[in-house]
Amino acid sequence: MARSTIARQAPGLFDIDNCLAELSAMGDCLNRLDSMIDWKIFVELIEPHFGSANNTAVGGRPAYPVEVMFKLLTIQRLNNLSDAQTEFQACDRLTHRRFLGLSLADAIPDQNTIREFREKLVKADLFAQLFEIFNRQLLQKGLLPKEGSVIDATFVEVPRQRNSREENRQIKGGATPEPWTQKPEKLAQKDVDARWTKKNQEAYYGYKDHLKINVRSKLIEAAVVTSAEVHDSQAVGQLVEKGDVMIFADSAYSGKPVAEEMASVGVSPAIVGKARQGRELTGLQRKYNRAVSRVRARGEHVFGAMTGDAGRLFQRHIGYARNRSAIIMLNLVYNLRRYEQIVRLDLMPI
Repeated sequence: MARSTIARQAPGLFDIDNCLAELSAMGDCLNRLDSMIDWKIFVELIEPHFGSANNTAVGGRPAYPVEVMFKLLTIQRLNNLSDAQTEFQACDRLTHRRFLGLSLADAIPDQNTIREFREKLVKADLFAQLFEIFNRQLLQKGLLPKEGSVIDATFVEVPRQRNSREENRQIKGGATPEPWTQKPEKLAQKDVDARWTKKNQEAYYGYKDHLKINVRSKLIEAAVVTSAEVHDSQAVGQLVEKGDVMIFADSAYSGKPVAEEMASVGVSPAIVGKARQGRELTGLQRKYNRAVSRVRARGEHVFGAMTGDAGRLFQRHIGYARNRSAIIMLNLVYNLRRYEQIVRLDLMPI
């Protein structure tokens, strides 16, 4: 049987433009994001720490613009990519090049450049500031109304460590096992800040992302990053503040200490109650729980959007500082995407 052939056309001058136009029509999320976000607010914060793109060493290659590098980190967090895959995808995809403002003739920053840029931001502790500067813009646009917030937490897993019980005992005690100190290359691959924990009989290893989410806009208002074993309720004091109206939460936040902490800043708690041994919930309490859960579920929508098809969050970084920065960047990227969605769909007129 003869193989069918496709009539091939000679390359044209506007082929790339036509292809990009077609991709935009199909819904290129990066192109939509690029048209909505003022990237200058991030560039202005980063440049004093990173150095201007025009400030190059004698004989050295000009540095890539800060905006290009920050957008690469955005692509990385959007797709949960390694540095090598971020470089590859940026080289491979037209939509990524357009988002970066680079043509086919322009060089793409390699994985080492991406890693070094991110490391400088980590050392300068800029990720929290980047998150806050965008949230100030959201606040000015009226997208963080004080109508109530949901607090909740999710695990962010990292590569699991295969340590002995004695090594784990020393790590929990704040010490570094002596053999590791004699092997710097091994120590560099050991995360002494991540912790094990269990939930519903399932083991997790890594960190925890504690969030306060606006009930109306579903934008993240604040975040606290801890190791995985820290109980959800222990981050309440860092999330809740004066000016908050009502806080919705699940039964993990029930109890007198949390109630008192919220009362101290004038916040009304709406927390799912739980039955205790010998004390079943009354019909009125079950009705109350359903009402709270309907609102609290909006926080689950946020976690669902962040985890995507994988159903859980996973990172490749080692150590608290790097993982905290990556988690905050993940929260920021979620807010960027949610803001674009709100504006495009006119969910909250601004």
